[in-house]
Amino acid sequence: MAPGARAAWLTLAALTLAGAAAAQTAPVQTVPGQPLETRPPNATGQTPAFPGQTRAPYAPAGVAYEVSVVATGLESPWGLAFLPDGRLLVTERAGRLRIVAADGTLSPPVTGLPPIDVYGQQGLLDVALDPDFASNGLVYWAFTDPRPDGHGLAVARGRLVADGAPRLEDVKVIWRMKAGLVNGAYFGGRLAFARDKTLFIATGDGLISPKDGGSPEGAGQAQRLDSAIGKALRINRDGSIPKDNPFVHRKDALPELWSLGHRNIESAAINPWTGRLWTVEHGPKGGDELNIPLAGRNYGWPITTYGIDYSGKPVGAGLTAKAGMEQPVYYWDPVIAPSGMAFYDADLFPAWKGSLLVGSLREKHLTRLVLKGDRVVGEERLLVEVNERIRDVRVAPDGSVYLLTGTPAGRILKLTPKP
Repeated sequence: MAPGARAAWLTLAALTLAGAAAAQTAPVQTVPGQPLETRPPNATGQTPAFPGQTRAPYAPAGVAYEVSVVATGLESPWGLAFLPDGRLLVTERAGRLRIVAADGTLSPPVTGLPPIDVYGQQGLLDVALDPDFASNGLVYWAFTDPRPDGHGLAVARGRLVADGAPRLEDVKVIWRMKAGLVNGAYFGGRLAFARDKTLFIATGDGLISPKDGGSPEGAGQAQRLDSAIGKALRINRDGSIPKDNPFVHRKDALPELWSLGHRNIESAAINPWTGRLWTVEHGPKGGDELNIPLAGRNYGWPITTYGIDYSGKPVGAGLTAKAGMEQPVYYWDPVIAPSGMAFYDADLFPAWKGSLLVGSLREKHLTRLVLKGDRVVGEERLLVEVNERIRDVRVAPDGSVYLLTGTPAGRILKLTPKP
């Protein structure tokens, strides 16, 4: 173990002891089969649309795991990808892309990135390898770029040269949000390649103010077909538009639009068993959601939502359902601020196979959702003892689970079975 990694491991051990003591009083259910969440909801009087849509039963898998520190010293790490040679590609929201060696050594910042506007929640966000990376070396990343009228989300791609001084060549911006935003919040920015090698881009609502068509807690633009704000989008790898996109023939809609009515999508992943896109998004107070965005569907924000405005007032008319608008597969009230998720379909943790792993920024744990088809039938909270904000979750080729954390320092953690 490298000296830096050893020191980080000792720090983690100290945090583990402190976190374990705090976890003893955590307000969650410890009786299997009973609802895991025991705190009162933020929104009173709201009724789930179907049984099991919230407060799933506690479903412990009884898995003993070890947590090791792969790397530390990162500034707000945001996105992670596994290179074929075993190294990691990691984004720092501060605008740096790094290659991480097996011993935790960080490369110098990869050169060749276009200008990045770093402020608040914006900067360099997700990263993804081309489905044919082994032959073409292409890497894709989401970032916020400066505009004359503010800044906006964009996606670029380039060919990674990972030997020597790491750099990106033949860089091209393949998609850019047309509207410039003026604040530094709710950009989304997750990327996910579908089975057909098209690229999904997840966006947030940008906290658009009421004068720009939004509510005090959201953006009316999430409902507009001519805006990329608050949407799931789908493009080809070169930035062109797939001919089977749901709105491609409508003159009043963006051709890249896939689904609308999202507040702030914080993660996107392809279900390995169905091939469909799944997302988690930050809702208002008491309204974090797990969704399966389908082509052309409307997911409600800010017209329908669970939870309430942070002021304590209803969001809009206080609706949780409306004809023509989809329901979330699952929602959290109180919120966990989900960020980063991965389906577990490996053999290293047999008891987790078939689960969905979701990081929590607010509650500082790893949520394991037990799935039955498209429904959540159980929930377990892991890594409470570590007590760190989890930004991203990825399953490595060997079945181990990698996590990006942001407090007290940016780190990469690895979960493996305890011997």
